[in-house]
Amino acid sequence: MATLKQQFGARLRSIRLERRVTQDEFAELLGVSSDFISNLERGINGPSFDVLEVIAGRLSMEVGDLFDFSAQPGTRKRVKLPRKRTRVPGEDSRRR
Repeated sequence: MATLKQQFGARLRSIRLERRVTQDEFAELLGVSSDFISNLERGINGPSFDVLEVIAGRLSMEVGDLFDFSAQPGTRKRVKLPRKRTRVPGEDSRRR
């Protein structure tokens, strides 16, 4: 199974190719190096939140659109977490 960085990289590459731009052109648009774009696309590095905002803004997209993994149905699993009750000081421990 691909890591989140790899999935993001594949999505970023897909967006770049849809726009028919090279890594060099894409890097110039985003104000980063082409090596940085290459590392993102290959899943070697992950972007910071600041970089995500820059990418989304320059592409006129929402940050969430950079994480559209809908092409991979069934990869999400629902997990039920146990509830933990925090006791408030001075509260009677018996239920009323």
